[in-house]
Amino acid sequence: MSRRILVTGASGTVGRQVTAQLLEAGVEVRALTRGPADLPPAVESAHGDLSVLDSLHAAVEGVEAVFLVWPFASAEGLEEMLGVAAKHARHVVYLSSEAVRDHERQAEQLIERSGLAWTILRPHAFAANTLRWAEQIRAEGVVSGPYGEAAMSLVHERDIAAVAVRALTQDGHAGAVHELTGPHSLTQAEQVRVIGEAIGSPVRWAETSPEDARRQMLARGWPPEVVDGILEAQAEMTLGPSPVTTTVEEITARPARTFRSWAAEHAHAFRATT
Repeated sequence: MSRRILVTGASGTVGRQVTAQLLEAGVEVRALTRGPADLPPAVESAHGDLSVLDSLHAAVEGVEAVFLVWPFASAEGLEEMLGVAAKHARHVVYLSSEAVRDHERQAEQLIERSGLAWTILRPHAFAANTLRWAEQIRAEGVVSGPYGEAAMSLVHERDIAAVAVRALTQDGHAGAVHELTGPHSLTQAEQVRVIGEAIGSPVRWAETSPEDARRQMLARGWPPEVVDGILEAQAEMTLGPSPVTTTVEEITARPARTFRSWAAEHAHAFRATT
């Protein structure tokens, strides 16, 4: 009987890559979706919602493992969801983050106590997060923001997915916490320069004050606690290079992809249309 894995967040940045790589490995994939989703034809869709327990029983039936993206800012309801999953699955791979925010820490603790074998992924900042600058770069060739010297070890979503797939399909990852980074620490100013090189047009960083950035984010409707958390984290990142791990290479037997390679793949998103 072939193995079947349930992927939550299958249309997201990482989940889409997990789905594709599982299919490439010959694994049957069931995706939990709340509605129509643009997924490969080989994927079995299971309509449900992580917050609605009754909708999950059919989704987890017959699956061997679960790739879990918990999309809520609270761990409320996760324990019950894990209880449903544990009736069928043996292993859960949870996408946490290097920041291990309060709700992520609570989620990790609940997963460790769930009775399931577990693996926790803690990626550093996603390379894909730089897509938030695309509009500014297309319009002006400039990115305005505070803390241009904030350093990050940006990780490619394919590498996060590659580690997840191995944890889902291979032995040796139960009880492991994998911290994932790219191969280099780059400041935000360096990141925009690399994007400029990828699109063949200079892009520069324009430093603004944290106070201006805070006002702009609040005007967009962001909660004050989220805004303050982001700015505090960026301020801390200016203190020196971001840590770099070799976890991706150790698990996948290939070096982690560089931000330069990610920028080249996504150059079309940053180029001005004519």
